[in-house]
Amino acid sequence: MHEVQKVVDILEDPTFEGPEHLAKAVIKEVAEIIQMRDLVVLVHTWADGTKGLNMGPFGSEAEAAAFAKKMSFGGTGRLVPITSSGVLLAAHDGKTSWPGYCYDPACGHAPWTHALEGASRGVCRLSVCKCSGFVKDDPAMKKAKKTAARKSAAKGVNEL
Repeated sequence: MHEVQKVVDILEDPTFEGPEHLAKAVIKEVAEIIQMRDLVVLVHTWADGTKGLNMGPFGSEAEAAAFAKKMSFGGTGRLVPITSSGVLLAAHDGKTSWPGYCYDPACGHAPWTHALEGASRGVCRLSVCKCSGFVKDDPAMKKAKKTAARKSAAKGVNEL
């Protein structure tokens, strides 16, 4: 998963001066990952109809519902999805190397900012962007094609 790989890359980086610098980098990366998620808040109303407690954010509707059931505040509640500020900023400013966003290093914008060209997405329509076409997949994450030697080696392993 992309999020895990980002943290693993930090943990395996030998250039950090000590555990404090490594911990700061991990915390910063995880905060950025969470900022890119859409979340859910629980909006509560007391039984008499007055405003209650608003709680969250939660990572999913199931998490918010489980919390509400466990707490048993009384009254009623409803789940409200919220769009992450990170998603909105990424759509505007670009979020390079993030899944779902254009992997063109000069772009990084959300797919809906790119013009549709048939079944795919073309140039970015934001005036500040010079992207020539939507790059869907991270070029660094593409697996190398198996050569004949690698195929036969893999076949031998499967036969053990």
